[in-house]
Amino acid sequence: MSEKTLWQVSADGLWNNNVVFAQMLGMCPTMALTSSATNGLGMGLATTAVLATSNALVASIRHWVSPHVRIPIFIVLIAGLVTLVDLTLNAFLHDLYKVLGLYIALIVANCAVLGRAEAFAQRSPVIASAVDGAAMGLGFTFALTLMGAIREVLGAGTLFANAHLLLGPHFAFLETRVIPGYGGYLMMILPPGGFLTLGLLIALRRFIEIKRVGSVAPETGHTLQCGA
Repeated sequence: MSEKTLWQVSADGLWNNNVVFAQMLGMCPTMALTSSATNGLGMGLATTAVLATSNALVASIRHWVSPHVRIPIFIVLIAGLVTLVDLTLNAFLHDLYKVLGLYIALIVANCAVLGRAEAFAQRSPVIASAVDGAAMGLGFTFALTLMGAIREVLGAGTLFANAHLLLGPHFAFLETRVIPGYGGYLMMILPPGGFLTLGLLIALRRFIEIKRVGSVAPETGHTLQCGA
């Protein structure tokens, strides 16, 4: 790593270059698995494990990999890690495994994972790459969990429902009935609710960035957006 500190790398992953809200990557699991906060948290943590580990592995072998074959090698490494995560979830968190289903295997095709290996890990030391992967993964987890929480509260009046079944008994404390007696608004846990929630959160992030960075770029008249 050259100019960036570990803090800057972490800030990029969590906010400035957030996988969902800034880079608009990983839309398949984002839209499909955020009908509840529990699903979003489980998918996000699984992806975080793959991102952090794959970044560290790519960084550790970057001096021995020919540039001509780096992409196939990176994909093989990522696929192997995803297989380990898939088998681990099936063995220890089988209920969550059944809910996430095919989307665990599709982590291999998540552009954010290969993108960080190509854009950051192959040019940076192991520790910085692991931090970058962990930060990107946690930013992804934050986005999925936040979307899932909003959709679940508005769609069913609950928060982290069935967390003890999907994530294990230690997560039972997360289960909350936010709106007692609320029948729920079905649209929010259906695909239209996912698109609506994502669009509003992206708009909110842009509004925050405009307030933080500045209002309007004078030479173009366009609003400034940091980290997009």
